[in-house]
Amino acid sequence: MKIEQVKEIANAVLYEGYLLYPYRHSAIKNRQRWTIGVVYPREYSEANGSIEPWTMQTECLVAGQGKEDVVLTIHIRFLHLLLHTTTHSAPSPVQSNPSYDGEWSLAGSMAYEPFEEGIEREVSIVDCSLRDLIVSPRTIEIAFPGQRLVEDAADAASATIVREQLPVSGVIVVSAETAGKDLCKLRVQIENRTPETSALSIRHNEVLLQSFVSTHTILQVRQGTFISLLEPPDALQVSVQSCQNLHTWPVLVGGEGERDVLLSSPIILYDYPQIAPESPGNLFDGTEIDEILTLRILTLTEEEKEQMRQGDKRAREILERTEAMTPEQFMQLHGTIRSMRPIPEGEM
Repeated sequence: MKIEQVKEIANAVLYEGYLLYPYRHSAIKNRQRWTIGVVYPREYSEANGSIEPWTMQTECLVAGQGKEDVVLTIHIRFLHLLLHTTTHSAPSPVQSNPSYDGEWSLAGSMAYEPFEEGIEREVSIVDCSLRDLIVSPRTIEIAFPGQRLVEDAADAASATIVREQLPVSGVIVVSAETAGKDLCKLRVQIENRTPETSALSIRHNEVLLQSFVSTHTILQVRQGTFISLLEPPDALQVSVQSCQNLHTWPVLVGGEGERDVLLSSPIILYDYPQIAPESPGNLFDGTEIDEILTLRILTLTEEEKEQMRQGDKRAREILERTEAMTPEQFMQLHGTIRSMRPIPEGEM
């Protein structure tokens, strides 16, 4: 399976819960985002009793004849958050007049509140020899600097948009050990080692700006195969049970029966997860029901839609895509049957 196809599925994990219906920042659920696959800074975690994890670990089994020929490529992916702030030189009517008793504006009151956006980050380890990993673990650095971007808002000459991102750093440790004849256990550890975070409060959203969010791992193998951890052969049950996965669940990805790609996800999935071909795009809701969510978006008030437009660009894309859908596209979302089977008399 091509890595581009794998990443389509992985992106559904990456953006799970990114922004939820009704896709406006005033909704409580959208002020409590970033709960999936978070790897917090170690200093912060240990200073707060290790309640929040600072590491993620994947362990899986790789089978192959002649371990020297087995080659791995590993992609570590996560969201690196930034704080989006809009400033306006002219105060709103509510700010300038404390006795203002006109109609309260949802869009106006929220338009300039700070909110977080996510930037995709990826660290890849290409053509890694399984034989070499058995001899010596390999350590790869994670390092993304902070940045501050300032731009004028497109819809208001007096508004300025500031996007600020704090630095994050850590390591990936990849190792392997022999687990039987032509069988190895592979381990991928992700650690957030961002310094100077111990003073942050456990309730402080600032720590998320220095965390790895929606963290997941894609593993590919050549000249070898991965063993399903969900439905392993009977002879490998004990070996599978010895695998320790922390805050992640590895599953096979690709066409049914293929065993050369594994997705280690912070969301529990079955082997061979698929994206419904009828889905017009990501709605970010867990086990999303495209037809219902799409219709609900159309019922939003104009004021709520305006807040979607003023917020995250992905929310804006959802709105534009939904409003442009044709009746035929809506019908494709309704009542799809994947397969049919006869029902035995005893089940009727």
